[in-house]
Amino acid sequence: MIICLDAAYGDGFAAGCAIAFRAIDSDAYQAVYTDYTRGTFPYIPGRFYLRELPVLIRVLKQVTERPGLLVVDGYVRLPGKRPGLGMHLFQSLGGNIPVIGIAKNPYRGHSFCNKVLRGNSRRPLYVTSAGVKEAEAADMVRQMSGSFRLPDMVRAADRFARRCIAEMQREVRHG
Repeated sequence: MIICLDAAYGDGFAAGCAIAFRAIDSDAYQAVYTDYTRGTFPYIPGRFYLRELPVLIRVLKQVTERPGLLVVDGYVRLPGKRPGLGMHLFQSLGGNIPVIGIAKNPYRGHSFCNKVLRGNSRRPLYVTSAGVKEAEAADMVRQMSGSFRLPDMVRAADRFARRCIAEMQREVRHG
């Protein structure tokens, strides 16, 4: 099983989503897991993982089948071999579940990662990995379902995480 992870933030909430699917080119998911937590979640440049990792770990605890691969919206590693969100995730899970990171925006000195063009987009995705060779990870991202720049499963995880935030905010407003 492959799990695609994403997180979203709203006023006083963070939500995580895990989309489970069977094959890298699947166009349908097997299960969707969401979870949320209350609090403030500031963005700290260079320490993105502090914001995202807790909510991703929290939602992963709901997954009943051990994943063979995780796909995360963000970098696995940063320039100078510094760990990114994906590497912190990889390490926090014992280093035995491969992680592919798909970033939408370039990081300073982005020559350290593989650039992948998908669909008709002229803007690449920036792919890094842990536990799987980066060239192989880039090929897997190319194979992922969807005709847009972002693979369908990445888009779905984002959509479900945002929906969870919206539902929590509605609940707070309407008691």
